[in-house]
Amino acid sequence: MVPDVSTGSDTRGLIVYLFGPGRRDEHTDPHIVAAWDMAGAPDPGRDPEAGYTQLAKRLDHHVDLRTRELGGKKPQQHVWHCPVRTAPGDRYLTDAEWAEVARRVVSATGIAPEGDEKACRWIAVRHADDHIHIMATTVRADGRRPRIHRDGWRAQQECRKIEAEFGLRRLKSGDLTAPPTPTGAERAKAERQGRTVTARHWLREQAYAVAAAVHTEGDYFTVLQSLGIEVKTRLGPETGDVIGYSLAAPGDTNAAGEPVWYGGSKLAPDLSINRLRERFPAQEATDHPQHVADPAEPWRHTATALHTARAALESCDETTAQGYLAAFGDVLYNMASAASGPHRAELQAAAIAFNRARRSTIRADHQTANALREAAKELVYASHEPGGLAIALVFAALRLARAGAQWHQQHGHEQQAAAAEEAFRHLQAGYQQAAAPVLADLARRAPHSTTASCFEQDLRAALPGHADRVLADPSWSALTTTLARAETAGHSPQRLLAEVGTQRELDSAEHPAEVLIWRITAQPSRRAQAARRRSAVGGIPPVFPVPPRSTTATVDTRPDGGGRAVTRR
Repeated sequence: MVPDVSTGSDTRGLIVYLFGPGRRDEHTDPHIVAAWDMAGAPDPGRDPEAGYTQLAKRLDHHVDLRTRELGGKKPQQHVWHCPVRTAPGDRYLTDAEWAEVARRVVSATGIAPEGDEKACRWIAVRHADDHIHIMATTVRADGRRPRIHRDGWRAQQECRKIEAEFGLRRLKSGDLTAPPTPTGAERAKAERQGRTVTARHWLREQAYAVAAAVHTEGDYFTVLQSLGIEVKTRLGPETGDVIGYSLAAPGDTNAAGEPVWYGGSKLAPDLSINRLRERFPAQEATDHPQHVADPAEPWRHTATALHTARAALESCDETTAQGYLAAFGDVLYNMASAASGPHRAELQAAAIAFNRARRSTIRADHQTANALREAAKELVYASHEPGGLAIALVFAALRLARAGAQWHQQHGHEQQAAAAEEAFRHLQAGYQQAAAPVLADLARRAPHSTTASCFEQDLRAALPGHADRVLADPSWSALTTTLARAETAGHSPQRLLAEVGTQRELDSAEHPAEVLIWRITAQPSRRAQAARRRSAVGGIPPVFPVPPRSTTATVDTRPDGGGRAVTRR
């Protein structure tokens, strides 16, 4: 059961809409099921003898009576509106049941507490099988305004109780950190224009994708404008600094032909200017030396950072863990941007799904996760997608998504946990699409049986408790090829197996050989490790490249593009 609280200023206009045919003739049998006083509330839907317009006017007068008693001066946003809808598949509720729902919601939100004779006037209108609209004027009989702080959250909490008592589908509790949902008018506009998503939704995904790819606030606005998105900034009166911004989608105008603007925080709470600034590094990327490294290094670097983030969810404080989850949201966008295979669509879907999991009531410490976020930015500028290493990165990402779902569940974040699980399912589907042909190719290239026997001995020596399960895994042949390649790169197979086998989840893994394959694939060669040690000791420049500042990241502007960031040179 979903409540959706909003406010307005036009009592008469809302009444006309509620008792009218609807925007697309979807209203059937509109009538009042509950009110502050059923005897005193004229019902335009139940009095065929009187004219509709006359009754609407009378109802407007009765509902708005308290505001008129203030001397004709109505408070701003004095009309309180809360549609309450059952979930798809829920049973039919009678008028009497909907009346109880309405009374409990207005009581819980502070509109009309039970037993309060001076409470606000309200009505509940039903014009469809699956929902009602509760309308009230927020002026009490004593002239005071009602105490409706956090009314949306309180309505949700009451609906969770009603679901349990009425035997309805149990929805996830929110915590007021979800992005604003598109209005009915926005959805109808998108439908008329033949779009699958609203302008608000499309702008939100573009903003997330651009923020994940760029290094500075200035780049953020520049890239958005390069996509055809209009940007309007708000400057402080004294300092002249940017204190807010709004975006308008290309071609999205109102009846007067003017752009329809959405403030950053109205797209999502973490897209406000202040929250964005927390995610950008304090030091400009141009302050660091730029060096060209192994093209595969960004993928390996990001996979390593994902393993670190996963460990942090178990060992760090809440703010640090939340910071890593927020950075992981950026990683998913950049992984989708850099992907070129058929699994790219699943990565895009995972990034969109995880947006709900990247924030909660716990304030994120973004600075501790800068290494993960900056590693992900390297993917945007990577020149190619290395097959096996790219799959190892997807494998690491799906493990972190599952860990994120568990972390949110432990902290009571139901909506975030569900979003992380949805992202996990998309990543799992993408992994299966990408990994199947690569594993098949590795198995086809398996070394001679004599060599495989040597690797079996190494496995039993390094991981005696896991050896039988690994050998029984259908991917054992592919693992022997991976070990042969690692040996050629300078690794000791036995030492390498012992190193990667001590990491988490080998016990619970359904396919332990696959886990070992991708962990080994993500390991740098012995030569790369030696170069890194020389860098740390002898002052040789760092291996990981910083994207050149002259490079501009852009994003696919198609409404269904999912926020693909690409590189323009």
